[in-house]
Amino acid sequence: MSENKDVYAQAKSQMRLSERIAAALPGFRGYKEKELRRESDKLIRNHLTLKLSKGKDNVRNIAQRIADKRYIDVMPDIDRLVAKMDRITEKINHASYGYSGFFDTVKIKEDNLDRMIAYDNQLLDGVNTLTDAIDQLKTQLVGGDYTALKDKIQGVTDKFDMLEDAFDKRQEVIMGVNA
Repeated sequence: MSENKDVYAQAKSQMRLSERIAAALPGFRGYKEKELRRESDKLIRNHLTLKLSKGKDNVRNIAQRIADKRYIDVMPDIDRLVAKMDRITEKINHASYGYSGFFDTVKIKEDNLDRMIAYDNQLLDGVNTLTDAIDQLKTQLVGGDYTALKDKIQGVTDKFDMLEDAFDKRQEVIMGVNA
Protein backbone atom coordinates (compact mmCIF):
# COMPACT_ATOMS: atom_id res chain seq x y z
CA MET A 1 0.00 0.00 0.00
CA SER A 2 2.95 2.31 0.52
CA GLU A 3 3.77 2.13 -3.20
CA ASN A 4 0.38 3.57 -4.20
CA LYS A 5 0.85 6.50 -1.85
CA ASP A 6 4.32 7.01 -3.31
CA VAL A 7 2.96 7.18 -6.87
CA TYR A 8 0.23 9.63 -5.89
CA ALA A 9 2.59 11.70 -3.70
CA GLN A 10 5.17 11.81 -6.48
CA ALA A 11 2.56 12.93 -9.01
CA LYS A 12 1.33 15.58 -6.59
CA SER A 13 4.85 16.86 -5.90
CA GLN A 14 5.57 17.22 -9.62
CA MET A 15 2.74 19.67 -10.27
CA ARG A 16 3.81 22.86 -11.99
CA LEU A 17 3.38 26.22 -10.27
CA SER A 18 0.35 27.09 -12.40
CA GLU A 19 -1.24 23.74 -11.47
CA ARG A 20 -0.59 24.38 -7.77
CA ILE A 21 -2.15 27.82 -7.98
CA ALA A 22 -5.19 26.44 -9.81
CA ALA A 23 -5.43 23.60 -7.27
CA ALA A 24 -5.81 26.20 -4.53
CA LEU A 25 -9.01 27.53 -6.12
CA PRO A 26 -12.21 26.37 -4.41
CA GLY A 27 -13.91 23.65 -6.44
CA PHE A 28 -10.89 22.98 -8.61
CA ARG A 29 -8.78 21.41 -5.88
CA GLY A 30 -10.97 18.31 -5.55
CA TYR A 31 -11.11 17.94 -9.31
CA LYS A 32 -7.31 18.16 -9.62
CA GLU A 33 -6.71 15.68 -6.80
CA LYS A 34 -9.09 13.18 -8.42
CA GLU A 35 -7.27 13.60 -11.71
CA LEU A 36 -3.90 13.00 -10.02
CA ARG A 37 -5.28 9.82 -8.45
CA ARG A 38 -6.56 8.62 -11.83
CA GLU A 39 -3.23 9.41 -13.50
CA SER A 40 -1.36 7.59 -10.71
CA ASP A 41 -3.54 4.54 -11.24
CA LYS A 42 -2.93 4.71 -14.98
CA LEU A 43 0.83 4.72 -14.35
CA ILE A 44 0.49 1.57 -12.23
CA ARG A 45 -1.64 -0.13 -14.89
CA ASN A 46 0.82 0.90 -17.62
CA HIS A 47 3.55 -0.79 -15.58
CA LEU A 48 1.42 -3.94 -15.26
CA THR A 49 0.73 -3.91 -19.00
CA LEU A 50 4.43 -3.52 -19.79
CA LYS A 51 5.37 -6.46 -17.54
CA LEU A 52 2.65 -8.62 -19.09
CA SER A 53 3.82 -7.68 -22.59
CA LYS A 54 7.36 -8.73 -21.75
CA GLY A 55 5.96 -11.97 -20.34
CA LYS A 56 4.06 -12.50 -23.58
CA ASP A 57 7.29 -12.08 -25.54
CA ASN A 58 8.86 -14.75 -23.34
CA VAL A 59 5.91 -17.07 -23.97
CA ARG A 60 6.38 -16.56 -27.70
CA ASN A 61 10.06 -17.49 -27.29
CA ILE A 62 8.98 -20.56 -25.34
CA ALA A 63 6.54 -21.46 -28.13
CA GLN A 64 9.32 -21.15 -30.69
CA ARG A 65 11.60 -23.44 -28.69
CA ILE A 66 8.82 -25.99 -28.26
CA ALA A 67 7.98 -25.89 -31.96
CA ASP A 68 11.67 -26.29 -32.86
CA LYS A 69 11.82 -29.44 -30.72
CA ARG A 70 8.58 -30.66 -32.34
CA TYR A 71 6.55 -30.99 -29.16
CA ILE A 72 3.41 -30.41 -31.16
CA ASP A 73 1.06 -31.84 -28.51
CA VAL A 74 1.51 -28.76 -26.27
CA MET A 75 1.21 -26.12 -29.00
CA PRO A 76 -2.58 -25.73 -28.54
CA ASP A 77 -1.92 -25.05 -24.83
CA ILE A 78 0.64 -22.40 -25.74
CA ASP A 79 -1.77 -20.81 -28.24
CA ARG A 80 -4.49 -20.63 -25.57
CA LEU A 81 -1.99 -19.12 -23.15
CA VAL A 82 -0.97 -16.40 -25.61
CA ALA A 83 -4.64 -15.61 -26.34
CA LYS A 84 -5.35 -15.39 -22.60
CA MET A 85 -2.34 -13.11 -22.13
CA ASP A 86 -3.58 -10.81 -24.89
CA ARG A 87 -7.05 -10.65 -23.35
CA ILE A 88 -5.84 -9.93 -19.81
CA THR A 89 -3.27 -7.38 -20.96
CA GLU A 90 -5.95 -5.49 -22.87
CA LYS A 91 -8.36 -5.68 -19.91
CA ILE A 92 -5.78 -4.10 -17.65
CA ASN A 93 -4.71 -1.55 -20.23
CA HIS A 94 -8.25 -0.39 -20.98
CA ALA A 95 -9.73 -0.61 -17.48
CA SER A 96 -11.92 2.10 -16.02
CA TYR A 97 -10.20 5.23 -14.77
CA GLY A 98 -12.76 5.74 -12.02
CA TYR A 99 -14.96 8.31 -13.73
CA SER A 100 -18.65 8.57 -12.99
CA GLY A 101 -21.18 10.51 -14.99
CA PHE A 102 -23.09 13.51 -13.68
CA PHE A 103 -26.33 11.55 -13.44
CA ASP A 104 -24.80 8.26 -12.25
CA THR A 105 -26.32 6.91 -9.04
CA VAL A 106 -22.95 5.91 -7.60
CA LYS A 107 -20.38 8.68 -7.48
CA ILE A 108 -16.71 7.82 -7.33
CA LYS A 109 -15.05 9.75 -4.53
CA GLU A 110 -11.42 10.09 -3.47
CA ASP A 111 -11.50 7.10 -1.11
CA ASN A 112 -12.83 4.94 -3.97
CA LEU A 113 -9.98 6.15 -6.17
CA ASP A 114 -7.49 5.39 -3.40
CA ARG A 115 -8.92 1.86 -3.19
CA MET A 116 -8.53 1.58 -6.98
CA ILE A 117 -4.86 2.59 -6.76
CA ALA A 118 -4.25 0.20 -3.86
CA TYR A 119 -5.97 -2.69 -5.62
CA ASP A 120 -4.10 -2.16 -8.89
CA ASN A 121 -0.89 -1.93 -6.91
CA GLN A 122 -1.69 -5.31 -5.29
CA LEU A 123 -2.18 -6.79 -8.74
CA LEU A 124 1.51 -6.13 -9.28
CA ASP A 125 2.28 -9.05 -6.93
CA GLY A 126 0.16 -11.36 -9.11
CA VAL A 127 1.85 -10.13 -12.27
CA ASN A 128 5.29 -10.62 -10.68
CA THR A 129 4.38 -14.19 -9.67
CA LEU A 130 3.19 -14.85 -13.18
CA THR A 131 6.24 -13.43 -14.94
CA ASP A 132 8.49 -15.36 -12.54
CA ALA A 133 6.74 -18.61 -13.54
CA ILE A 134 7.20 -17.74 -17.21
CA ASP A 135 10.89 -16.96 -16.63
CA GLN A 136 11.38 -20.27 -14.81
CA LEU A 137 9.78 -22.17 -17.69
CA LYS A 138 11.97 -20.34 -20.20
CA THR A 139 15.10 -21.06 -18.14
CA GLN A 140 14.15 -24.72 -17.97
CA LEU A 141 13.75 -24.91 -21.75
CA VAL A 142 16.98 -23.02 -22.41
CA GLY A 143 18.68 -25.61 -20.22
CA GLY A 144 17.28 -28.34 -22.46
CA ASP A 145 14.81 -29.72 -19.90
CA TYR A 146 11.51 -30.46 -21.65
CA THR A 147 10.07 -32.73 -18.94
CA ALA A 148 6.53 -32.18 -17.61
CA LEU A 149 6.05 -29.45 -20.21
CA LYS A 150 2.27 -29.73 -20.35
CA ASP A 151 2.01 -29.47 -16.54
CA LYS A 152 4.30 -26.44 -16.40
CA ILE A 153 2.33 -24.65 -19.11
CA GLN A 154 -0.87 -25.46 -17.23
CA GLY A 155 0.68 -24.00 -14.08
CA VAL A 156 1.36 -20.72 -15.87
CA THR A 157 -2.17 -20.76 -17.30
CA ASP A 158 -3.60 -21.29 -13.79
CA LYS A 159 -1.67 -18.26 -12.55
CA PHE A 160 -3.19 -16.22 -15.39
CA ASP A 161 -6.64 -17.42 -14.40
CA MET A 162 -6.03 -16.26 -10.82
CA LEU A 163 -4.81 -12.87 -12.06
CA GLU A 164 -7.85 -12.48 -14.29
CA ASP A 165 -10.20 -13.42 -11.43
CA ALA A 166 -8.52 -10.84 -9.20
CA PHE A 167 -8.75 -8.17 -11.89
CA ASP A 168 -12.41 -8.95 -12.53
CA LYS A 169 -13.14 -8.16 -8.84
CA ARG A 170 -11.58 -4.72 -9.26
CA GLN A 171 -14.85 -2.86 -9.86
CA GLU A 172 -16.40 -4.32 -6.69
CA VAL A 173 -13.38 -3.31 -4.66
CA ILE A 174 -13.40 0.21 -6.09
CA MET A 175 -17.06 0.69 -5.18
CA GLY A 176 -16.45 -0.63 -1.67
CA VAL A 177 -18.65 -3.69 -2.19
CA ASN A 178 -15.75 -6.10 -1.57
CA ALA A 179 -12.49 -5.54 0.24
